[in-house]
Formats: sequence, structure tokens, C-alpha cells
Amino acid sequence: MQNIVSNKWLLARLYEPEQTIVDCRFMLDQPESGREAYGQEHIPGAIYFDLKKDLSGPVSEHGGRHPLPDPEEFAARLAKAGIGNDTRVIVYDTEDGMNASRLWWMLRWLGHENVAVLDGGLSAWKKAGFPVDDKQAVRVPASFTPNVQHHLLTDVNEVQRIVGTIKAEQIVIGVEEELAAERTELADETTVPEVAASAEEKSAAANPKVFFTPVLIDSRSHDRYLGQNETMDPVGGHIPGAVNFFWRDLLKEDGSGSFKSKEELEKHFEGIDKDAEIVVYCGSGVSACPNVLALEEAGFTSVRLYAGSWSDWISYGDNPVATGEEV
Repeated sequence: MQNIVSNKWLLARLYEPEQTIVDCRFMLDQPESGREAYGQEHIPGAIYFDLKKDLSGPVSEHGGRHPLPDPEEFAARLAKAGIGNDTRVIVYDTEDGMNASRLWWMLRWLGHENVAVLDGGLSAWKKAGFPVDDKQAVRVPASFTPNVQHHLLTDVNEVQRIVGTIKAEQIVIGVEEELAAERTELADETTVPEVAASAEEKSAAANPKVFFTPVLIDSRSHDRYLGQNETMDPVGGHIPGAVNFFWRDLLKEDGSGSFKSKEELEKHFEGIDKDAEIVVYCGSGVSACPNVLALEEAGFTSVRLYAGSWSDWISYGDNPVATGEEV
């Protein structure tokens, strides 16, 4: 099953019985607006899942603002909604795929591969003149047995380890750059070719965009990554060593809300090894999911979600916080 499908693809399969369409519209500042909008109009046959009530568990001291629900409880919720292990699931929203990608990832987390995000969401669907209605879908309960894919998820302990690994690598690279600079200076003074810095060393020293491995990706807007204009969480900044790939930069520039092509996504993440260990986070584990989806589309093979994300990280008082640009 492909991860992203077009409006025309769905239109051709709109009424197939083995398929469930899920509307995931949700706005943090108006939590009831998504369900209300669904009641007014939606893609025919679609059911509604609420970010807080259906796609999140209870909030506690740790775990972030949108902790994952218990896998068994979520599986029961899916079954009640008529989603079984063999059901094809198509998810959409009006938030450029942010909430839809959260459900896409959660189904993959439970071992359900047959799921895709509708490219451009409801807005593109309506713009194309495709049908909508306000009818409440009648669902026959199904059976869903979860097969939790633990390798897709990580937690604060693992991220702490990664931060330590990145810090150690930064020190090593910093020492190497100092040595390269010294050799260059010595070469200028002595004109002895043997001590001149190599082209690779000069390039590394001059290039500030260094992707330490493992790669820790912050999916939030750049100002929040820098620690500026933080409105969602009580502490601003980012996890030390993280690089910033704002999730909205995955979208085409034409305002359609559609994802860039595979080739464009590969270019977007160029410089990161396809086989590198990658951990993606955001503020609460929602807007990181489009980056996870896009990385998979671009061919990356080892991508995990830090579901608790920044709001979980800062709930531990001893965890370090970085602000400003990473060197």
C-alpha cells in the first residue's frame, strides 16, 4: 500500500466495501471544531476520529501533551469503528496532513500496513469538485488484533542516549576541524604540501550543516526550534543536537496542501544517510508524523517517532535544553 494517495485514486475506489475513510480534522485552539465540521460535510462514508479523544491517551506528568493511547484500547476503538486487520484505511484532514499522518503512523505502529494519507486532504477533494455529504456512516464492528511495532517508537531514555552520542561526535568533529585548521595554517607558513589540509577537511570545516549520527530531527517551526515565540509549551528551545526540518516545508509551494514528489523529498533531506538512525519529534508527537511519512517516502529505512516529543522532554527537569542555531 502506498503511503499517499491522490483524490482521483480515492474517487475510483470510493465505495469499495473493504475500505474505511477516516476524517481527522482537529484544531488545538478549537477542539470541538473538527467534529462539528465533520457533521456538516465530509467525504461520503467517512467516520471521524478526534485527536484528543481517539488518537491520544490520558495526559499525566510525563508523556507529553498528546501521549499515545494504550495499544489494546486503541485496537478496540478501531474494531468498534469497523476497522479490522484487513481493512484498507484512507485518512484525511484539512491541516495539510498533520493529523492524518498521526493516524497513519499509529496504524503502522499497531502493525497495520494497509493505510494511506489522502494528498491535499478535504480541501483538495472539494476543489476538484468531488462529492461530500453529511450522512453519519453506519459501521459494523470488526476484529483488530494489534501487532505492535516497537522499533517505530522511542522514548525519553533512548533520546537521552542519542543526545550523549551526538555530543560525543560533536567533540570528535570539533577536534578534527581544529587539527585541519592547524595543518592549513602550517601549510601556509611552511609551504610543505604534505601538511596541507585535504579538500574533504576544508569542506567539512567550512560547511556548518553537519548531520551527526544518530540524526535527531525537530519538526517544529524554526522560531520554536530556536526558543523564540513559544506558545504551546512552558519552556522554549530544542533538544541539544537536533536539526530543524519544519514539517510544512514538505508541502508543495502552490498552496494545494499536497506533499512534494519523492524526488523533491529526497533532495529535501539530502545530506542524511539513507541508512542512518533517525528520531523525529515535534511539540507533542503530532506534527512529527508528516516528517516520518516523508522520510519513508524518500527511502529512509530506520525512522522512529519520539511520541512524547518536546513536551515530554521538558517534563524532566534534568534534561538539557538548547536555544539558537546548532553549530
